[in-house]
Order: sequence, then C-alpha cells, then structure tokens
Amino acid sequence: MPTPRKLETTCNWTASEVRNPSDWTLRLTDADIDEINAALVLAKKAGDDLLDITQEDFRLPVLSKRIKSFEDQLINGCGFGLISGLPRENYDNDEMCMIYWGIGSHLGKPWPQNKHGHVLGDVTDQGRSADDPEARGNEIGGSALDFHTDGSDLVGLLCLDSGKSGGESMVCNSVAIYNHMVEEVPELAAELFKPQPYDFRGEQGEGGKTYYEVPVFTDHDDRIFVRYIRPYILASQRHPEAPRITEKAEEAMQYLDKLILDEVFHAEMLMQPGDMQFVNNYHVLHARRAYQDDRANGQVRHLKRLWLETEILKDRPPYFANHVSEHWSKKKVISRMDAA
Repeated sequence: MPTPRKLETTCNWTASEVRNPSDWTLRLTDADIDEINAALVLAKKAGDDLLDITQEDFRLPVLSKRIKSFEDQLINGCGFGLISGLPRENYDNDEMCMIYWGIGSHLGKPWPQNKHGHVLGDVTDQGRSADDPEARGNEIGGSALDFHTDGSDLVGLLCLDSGKSGGESMVCNSVAIYNHMVEEVPELAAELFKPQPYDFRGEQGEGGKTYYEVPVFTDHDDRIFVRYIRPYILASQRHPEAPRITEKAEEAMQYLDKLILDEVFHAEMLMQPGDMQFVNNYHVLHARRAYQDDRANGQVRHLKRLWLETEILKDRPPYFANHVSEHWSKKKVISRMDAA
C-alpha cells in the first residue's frame, strides 16, 4: 500500500472558486445548434438505432473542438460541467436522445450501466423504495440522493423534464477532500487505500459473488482515482460472506463523510430541460436534493443517463476498466422509458 501523497492539486477547488456557472458551462450558440441540427439529419439517415450511431455519424466539425476542451475540463480541471442552451421544445424525446448520444460520442465510448445492459439509461421514479437493498439511485423517485460516484469514467445526465420542483444537482470535489485528508489525517487516508466491500445490489453474474471490493482511494499514474458509494458499502454487510468493515475503515469513512457534507467543497445547479451535465466520477461525487413530480399535469422529472469511457485517460486501475462487469455487456440496449 503506497504512502498517501497529495495528487492533482490543480484539480482542487472550493465553493467560492466555482461560484460562477459560466466558468464550467458550455453555452451553445445559434451556430452550434445549427450544427447539431445538421448532424441530427445525417444521423437519422444512418439509422434509428442509437447503438449504430457513432461519432462519424454525428459530425460536429466546429462544436467538437469546444467539446474536446470541455472534456479536458472534466479530466484535468474542475471535474464537472454543463452543456446548456439546447431548445428542448424543438425536439421530441427520440431526437433529444439522439442528440445526447451524438454529443456523448464526442466525449467517450458508452459503458453498460446495469445487468440489463443499458448504455442509455433512465433516471426517473421507477417505483423503487429507498430502503430496498437492491434498488439503485436512478430508480428511486422523490427522495434526495447522497453524494456518491457512478461506475464509469464520466457520467452524463440529460434533462428531458425537470418535474414540478426541487431536484437540484450537487457536486463535491473529492480531489480536494482527498488532499485535505492526506495533510490532516494521513493514517485515515491510508486506510481508504485498502479495498472496501460493495453490495452488487443483486446485479452480479449468475453464480457470482454478491459483493465486490474496490478501494476508496487509488494512486495510479500520478492521478487520484476515487470510488465511494457509502450505502453500497454498508449494504454489503447483509451478506455473511462479504468482508466486515474494520473499525479503522469505519473511522476513516466517517471522517470522509463529514468532509463530503461540508459545503465548502460543493457546487450546485438546477438543470433545465435540454441541459446536459457531465461529471468525472474519479474527481467529483454527485448528489441531488429531494424533488416533487406532478403526474396529473405531466410534470415528471426525467433524465437520461450515459456512462462514458474517456479517451483522455490512457491508463486507469484495472478495477476501473470498462470490461470489469462483463456480464453487463453481453446485451447492450437502449432504455426507452416513458416517465409520464
């Protein structure tokens, strides 16, 4: 186990340093939207199955350069960003998904998100309860979601409908928190370099283990990689065969939890229909506030989700590779849920 050292300090930020949304927002211009519309026409001619649409089928000659700069911001900068200005009212849901898929193709390769093989998933109320040990965050409606990471390099969210109220998206800088722990409590930071047990939430392969193990912190190729989903770690303890959380690890995670809740490391945004948020899972944790739907009036919060493998990261720890959950990749499909 390596001695904890500060890493990627240029990616540190505090709330006061990211207060201005223009610093992390790619605002689409009229020319950008014209280019997107032209790409949409060509993509439709290539086929109506998103799985067949590649970056070559969704050409963005000028905008793609800005998207590459945006991607660098995600990996080597603040770790999160918003693409805004797409006029939601001009497109139906299928067109929105194709635009989102097309823009996503310029940021990375799609990554399966669950046992169903969804490479374009739905984040909306799917009738699952927050106390269901096999429910996942994208299926739970209404309630707030704690800060966590997802299982890919990048996670993207496209807002189709923002619901009646609430649902603000929050991000937290895990790089700054890690470096703070290295400086203030190095022995606790070191403890989180050890693998921690995670509940598979019933999505393991047939006959596979009910849990998996991943460190919270990994020092690799002079980068810090963070994976932290506290509820999944706690839920792993329902399986007698899963390793027990040690007293020292629990102490370290409680210290980490305290820092994660400190608003000095937070930024917040309320996504509008048409907005696309992208987050670097290794540098930023994300959360949401509670929200309300109004189904009678057709106001149902509905986001589409992408998990992406970025080309900027040429190397990553083996347990963060796209092939880890191979049983999720056997059948790649597009989730087509009508939230209303």
